[in-house]
Amino acid sequence: MPLPPTETRLTRSLAREEAYGKLRDWIIDGTLQPGETLRDQEIAQSLGVSRTPIREALRRLEDEGFVETALNRWTRVAPLDLRKAIELYGVLEALEVFALEKARLTPQDLESMAAANETMRRSIERRKAASALQADEAFHGVWMARAQNSELWILVAQLKIKLRRVELAYWHRASQTEQSVREHAAILKALGKGSRREAIAALKQNWEGSMRRLRSVAHTQDSAQTLA
Repeated sequence: MPLPPTETRLTRSLAREEAYGKLRDWIIDGTLQPGETLRDQEIAQSLGVSRTPIREALRRLEDEGFVETALNRWTRVAPLDLRKAIELYGVLEALEVFALEKARLTPQDLESMAAANETMRRSIERRKAASALQADEAFHGVWMARAQNSELWILVAQLKIKLRRVELAYWHRASQTEQSVREHAAILKALGKGSRREAIAALKQNWEGSMRRLRSVAHTQDSAQTLA
């Protein structure tokens, strides 16, 4: 299991959180691939900490669905689950609709959303998946923040972390990713003319469009496995 080099050793007080964060990031961005074996001693040596915080981090990642274990046999990166990801889209759609209903948006907020959408458009043109997804989160994050509900913010952030792994892994295989930019523009247009109802309808179309694009990947994958 090749691990990326770390520039600094982790301090003891931050070892648990930093080990968790690094491992989660490596799983999300694909540095650690699905099915890859995770050895706590090797990870501990790479990060310059004892095995205890690594084991704690791995247990936490298992609880979150990023890691799976077989007692006294192996610990490995959990496989990607497109079906669960599609279920997450439905949950996130409902939560974001609620947030948009409550959000108090200013003209400056709409400008921030427009800038994020333009960044997303350029990133898609350049085939930069990570920056495109980051811009997408920034776009949606504007009204999430303006809903002024910290519990909602935390819940959505936790769910999106799980979704990001699948989106990064399959982004280049999903068709019509540029359609998200047009869906965002429809949300902005509705908000710009003061129609919250139309904006919510456009937001639902955005999430449902994302679900369709992921379903097309899942269908293609299932078909390939059937033919294999």
